[in-house]
Amino acid sequence: MAGIEPYESALDAIPGSHPYPRTSRYHDAEIGVHTQADGTTVRYTKRRLLPPLGDAAEDTAPHTVSSGERPDQLGQRYFGDPGQWWQIADANPTIDPGELTAEPGREIAIPLPGGFPGGGRG
Repeated sequence: MAGIEPYESALDAIPGSHPYPRTSRYHDAEIGVHTQADGTTVRYTKRRLLPPLGDAAEDTAPHTVSSGERPDQLGQRYFGDPGQWWQIADANPTIDPGELTAEPGREIAIPLPGGFPGGGRG
């Protein structure tokens, strides 16, 4: 199958194309290319670095967790898409998204639309 470009390489020719959908947390992440010793190139997603949480506090609204709430439910409630729970996780100091809603009565930050960098596309 000589002469056929892999799908990833074909995307490179389209300005603004990206392998992740707009709703993905990785949509704005930079795509890197690593060349191995044998000359093979490997595409990868570079790390997403978020601003310090203190700097983002003015771009969020508080939410008090109710018993039985889950991150996906909050994504649906605030962004209209349960898959957007990651925006809430990015705005809070937690690694495990289950920790966001594990403790009823806990106050968590909800990013405002267009506010928190890397999120808020809702």
